[in-house]
Amino acid sequence: MTTPETPPEPPARLRPTDRSDTVLAIIAARRSTKKFAEQPPTRAQLEALLQSAACAPDHGKLAPWRFTILQGPSRGLFADALAESLRQRMPEVADEAVLREREKAFRSPVLVVVSAHAEPHPKVPEVEQWVAVGAAVQNLWLAAVAMGLGAAWKTGNAAYDPVVKRALGIPETDAIIGFLHVGSPVASAPPREIEFDSRTRWL
Repeated sequence: MTTPETPPEPPARLRPTDRSDTVLAIIAARRSTKKFAEQPPTRAQLEALLQSAACAPDHGKLAPWRFTILQGPSRGLFADALAESLRQRMPEVADEAVLREREKAFRSPVLVVVSAHAEPHPKVPEVEQWVAVGAAVQNLWLAAVAMGLGAAWKTGNAAYDPVVKRALGIPETDAIIGFLHVGSPVASAPPREIEFDSRTRWL
């Protein structure tokens, strides 16, 4: 039996022995979740998602990703930071707008704040480290889909505000790559048309 203290095995659908059509189906099924159920993922599920994220390509093995998990009451830290960030940017903002901003912290039962910690490196420029963190987000999201969970990747002004970083204990020199909402999907975005021809050159 898996316990929170014991790292869970990766979901069977993510193991390297899978057929490629299963992986392609998971990729095709990925879309933003618009509404989440209140029941949060288990600790074992969250650890499996983070384990999958950490499997991302990582030039130099620098592990530039950082994860801050907010669930239950701790989402209030984010709500307070969102409100303060908005008030500082817009001192005359209406109370109703501040309330709507705070509610963003409670869209899902769990928030994974993904940030990038780029280290000076002679062979791995900062941009490659940021891209590695983006790949970690994609890994986490695809693992969520494989487990029957949903996700939504948000940024906005708050992602670039030192007020929010301080409230969440994220160093000011690190970059918030996204606020990843995670949970059981109730409603998701409709499938979008996938088109790559106009953005592809064959040489």
